Amino acid sequence: MKRLFLVALSAALVALSTPSDACTNLIVGKKASADGSVICTYNCDGFGFASSLSYSAPGKHEPGEMLAIRGFFPGSETHYIAQAPYTYAVVGLMNEKQVSIVETTWGGRRELQDPEGWLGYFTLMDLALQRSASAREAIAVMHQLVQEYGYNETGESFAICDKEEAWIMELIGKGKGNKGAVWVARRVPDDCISAYANSSRIQQFPQAKKIDKKLGFYVADNGDCMYSPDVISFAREQGYFDGADKDFSFREAYGPMDFSKIRACEARVWSFFRHHYDTEAMDAFLPFINGDMSEIDHLPLWIKPDKPITYRDIQNDMRDHYEGTALDMTADMSAGPWASPYRNQPVRFQSSDGTAMFRERPIGCQQSGMTMVCRMRSWLPDAVGGITYFNLDDATMVAYVPVYCGINRIPDPFRAENNSITEFSFDSAFWMNNWVANMIYPRWSAMIGDLLEAQKELEDFYEADQAEVEAKVATLTPGETTDFLTRKTIAYTDQMMKRWDKLAKLLIVKHNDQIMRPSKDGEIVPGRHTSPAYSPVFIDAEKALTGTRYVQPEVKR
Repeated sequence: MKRLFLVALSAALVALSTPSDACTNLIVGKKASADGSVICTYNCDGFGFASSLSYSAPGKHEPGEMLAIRGFFPGSETHYIAQAPYTYAVVGLMNEKQVSIVETTWGGRRELQDPEGWLGYFTLMDLALQRSASAREAIAVMHQLVQEYGYNETGESFAICDKEEAWIMELIGKGKGNKGAVWVARRVPDDCISAYANSSRIQQFPQAKKIDKKLGFYVADNGDCMYSPDVISFAREQGYFDGADKDFSFREAYGPMDFSKIRACEARVWSFFRHHYDTEAMDAFLPFINGDMSEIDHLPLWIKPDKPITYRDIQNDMRDHYEGTALDMTADMSAGPWASPYRNQPVRFQSSDGTAMFRERPIGCQQSGMTMVCRMRSWLPDAVGGITYFNLDDATMVAYVPVYCGINRIPDPFRAENNSITEFSFDSAFWMNNWVANMIYPRWSAMIGDLLEAQKELEDFYEADQAEVEAKVATLTPGETTDFLTRKTIAYTDQMMKRWDKLAKLLIVKHNDQIMRPSKDGEIVPGRHTSPAYSPVFIDAEKALTGTRYVQPEVKR
């Protein structure tokens, strides 16, 4: 008789499923990074959810053992799938072999969502992480799983990375009555960077002449491109494509572009590329970013950066609001008196005369539930080589805390039970970060400096501490390494929570009643308070709008 082994997906994955249409992934190949790391990132964005960090232990499983999978919502049907002989430990979205998978949803053709499929994208990611020792293996596992059990989501992009390679994979279901999915996966060249932000980006791709019988799908371009056997034929059957195979575009068939996809999604990729490439060359894409596809209808899938990129660069890229670009969110009247890069919702709205309008959608946004930068390093033991720099809430407003893939316990402030969306807690990283962030959002230019000081202090310390951590691990047994790295991760998290408590208390005292008391090293110091000035852009806009009302007249005697 088969043994049933019931495993519920973690609370983190339940929470993360909610904002499926609003995430950003940045990807860095090992020769594009400053130290040989492979890097991928994830801002998981969406209002109304508090995320957490998950952990699943490794395990050996008996023949015939089954795994229960369920949907994310009450009343979802439970299905049973065959358990793998061995499953790897997973911390967040990185496993013990330094394999990481992050995602962003692009939707595509809604008729291709299959309600009868068993697997959602997060279940698929979780299972692949448990069962894969490399990025290539994860792609093969994901193909096998959707073919066998069906896929019930819409169009999805995955960044699938290990300590040697970075891959991008686009996948969409085949609609009711067509179990499985169609997909394309391409390896990002080692010396390049790529990104995803809620739009399909793979167009034409290298094609092979025959299917790899062992894998059950096509492998082309010396192994650097893989795709499902029916990705083109299915598009023909559905009437999405009728040209020559060589001209087939995955994006045009399954996720066609519109202005919303360009400005709210591709613009984030453009801004990231602009940080690491000739700005004049990237600004040539501005007509496309503004919705003109007559000359340029896509961004490059990847680019070679103008200089090596550090993981600290990427952390700051995750905090981007188009600063210094034509889309700079701090540079117009809607930024308010304190030059804020944040905007109230909705993103789309109408003026009083009925004109359709929109707000920019940057990489950094207030609705992030969590943020991570995954760094995989081949020259170190897996346990310490794989680091997820993690925190809850908006990347701009938090300090990234190192979480090693070799730990066996999640720090309390990142645990699901301490991060309720409906109840504030000083033990919750989500609420401590939101407490600080929501003081700063309305008075950005006056207050953000205090946060940046605390953020840099922590992230500088974490970076400086790594050499000692790596040297220590070299002297330890595997069991001792697990204990040491777990204690380290917990200590880093506690340090962050204490520093953020200090920051929150500083902000209310320093900026009480909209003045600014002097401070140093996070402490109030003696001195006269000042009144921070409004943004010059806001002052000029107010003058233009109000005429002479606030213009100080000369006194007539």
